[in-house]
Amino acid sequence: MAPSSTGSATPFTDALMVREGFALAHVDPRSTPALGGKKGGIKKDGEKLMAAGADELSSLQERLYAQAKGGGQERLLLVVQGMDTSGKGGIMRHVVGLVDPQGVSITAFKAPTTVERRHPFLWRIRPRLPGPGMIGVFDRSHYEDVLIARVRNLVPSSTWARRYGQINTFEKTTAAGGTTIVKVMLHISKKEQGERLAERLDRPDKYWKYNPGDVDERALWDDYQVAYEAALTRTSTAHAPWFVVPADRKWYARLAVQQLLLEHLRALDPQWPPADFDVEAEKKRLAES
Repeated sequence: MAPSSTGSATPFTDALMVREGFALAHVDPRSTPALGGKKGGIKKDGEKLMAAGADELSSLQERLYAQAKGGGQERLLLVVQGMDTSGKGGIMRHVVGLVDPQGVSITAFKAPTTVERRHPFLWRIRPRLPGPGMIGVFDRSHYEDVLIARVRNLVPSSTWARRYGQINTFEKTTAAGGTTIVKVMLHISKKEQGERLAERLDRPDKYWKYNPGDVDERALWDDYQVAYEAALTRTSTAHAPWFVVPADRKWYARLAVQQLLLEHLRALDPQWPPADFDVEAEKKRLAES
């Protein structure tokens, strides 16, 4: 395949997409798809690629936002899932943070409140979908309802089993309304997670990030891997595909998510809206003012 405009030999969209026959266990969390596996300068190559894409990402986001002012309906939803310490916060700071905040809405979904539990699980999700011209970001999402809800037996198995189909229908309707959906699972190894948790305990400036409950969830690691694979394989569709991003290397995970956003925004090709006034007349009025 010919090199992409960013210099990667294979589009990240192609390299990371979940397709038929996918198995999570076959994804090496330290691998670097679309960059290859060469040693030595691969990190420097990745850093150069990310730096080169920063301005383009910002420009595309501004065009998407501006296009909506002219009536455009396109918008993008980035869903980020992953085990604790997989790097979701780093994605928010180092990738989403590259664009104008007025064109981004970030929702960090926590455990459902008492009020939210009285409603169907998608009830709290729908109002947080991005409007025209916006990039919406879900830090965790409706997928918690087939992940932790399944692993922790928070609802009967018949309930979470129905949710895969409900999610597919919801996402199909959302996509049909003009939303490009990019779903990312940050795939970290158990060993790397242990090292990141240990670092939080060794550094006072990291204590605030440590949650004793993370160790309880870690004890259910294998169950979560099964739940993730089920979610990935049952809800990766043509209108809302999943992308599994190896996350043991933080720099690669950030690069991969940036490139996924770039590739999808390029495909949208947002345009500056035309002036809704007489430009020459306004130039004359300005000169005379």
